[in-house]
Amino acid sequence: MFEELDPLLHSQIRLAIMSLLIGVKFAEFSYLLENINTTKGNLSFQLAKLKEAEYIEIKKTFKGNYPLTICEVTQKGIDAYEVYVDAINAYFKEFKTLKKS
Repeated sequence: MFEELDPLLHSQIRLAIMSLLIGVKFAEFSYLLENINTTKGNLSFQLAKLKEAEYIEIKKTFKGNYPLTICEVTQKGIDAYEVYVDAINAYFKEFKTLKKS
């Protein structure tokens, strides 16, 4: 009846990261930090989880004398996000069907 939800994406911070990256394809760490209500340490931890699952790639470079971290969504991440969104939508459709009964 209900599809299993991807536990990796079923986290507020990781879902927020993926939602932002889906829209822009890649973003600097500072952009993600400004748009997600979390700390630097937690954002770094959550990014590492997404990287480990190969949902994103992380590139570390320098901008002038300052470190620059750029995160980019992978095709695997896009696919996983789409499956997750479809599954959530199915939950809502099922709820509406049950509510009408």
